[in-house]
Amino acid sequence: MLESTYQETRERMKKSIEALKADLKRVRTGRASLSLLDGIRADYYGTLTPLAQMASLSVPESRMITIQPWDVTAIKEIEKAILKSDLGLTPTNDGKMIRITIPPLTEQRRKELVKIVNKTCEEAKVAIRNIRRDANELIKGFKKDGDISEDDAFKAQDQIQKITDEFVRNVDEIYKDKEKEILEF
Repeated sequence: MLESTYQETRERMKKSIEALKADLKRVRTGRASLSLLDGIRADYYGTLTPLAQMASLSVPESRMITIQPWDVTAIKEIEKAILKSDLGLTPTNDGKMIRITIPPLTEQRRKELVKIVNKTCEEAKVAIRNIRRDANELIKGFKKDGDISEDDAFKAQDQIQKITDEFVRNVDEIYKDKEKEILEF
């Protein structure tokens, strides 16, 4: 009973970490990465379609992304979708291919990005603490129902706290790595 609670708590916290990593992939560093384009969808015959399903995406240089649509008629829609995104990138179009040059980040923009990353990591910590609260409520319910003794409940809550601390440290490490990546020239 308690082991399954620990296991479920770990699984939920792992999902929070995975969601954090996915969110942070979309934060622009100074380098070109296809993950920057993950959230962008272009209108393709009336359907919003992810770029990866409409075109061949590649990173030929460290500061450039190329998009080669399979259907050349979609090139204008892809360009519009990139311009409308909040990435602040300007695509250039030669009729067959779109090139996006990633400009170097200014010091001010780097600091703004670090703040965004910090906020995202804090939200992940809150999610992890909410999972801890849910697990502790479950343990209190077990104790109230007489399924476990008071000592076992204290030990279980202590174990839940150790699991929580481990995942919060993991979030801190992810933050430090992303901060270093953003501030790196």
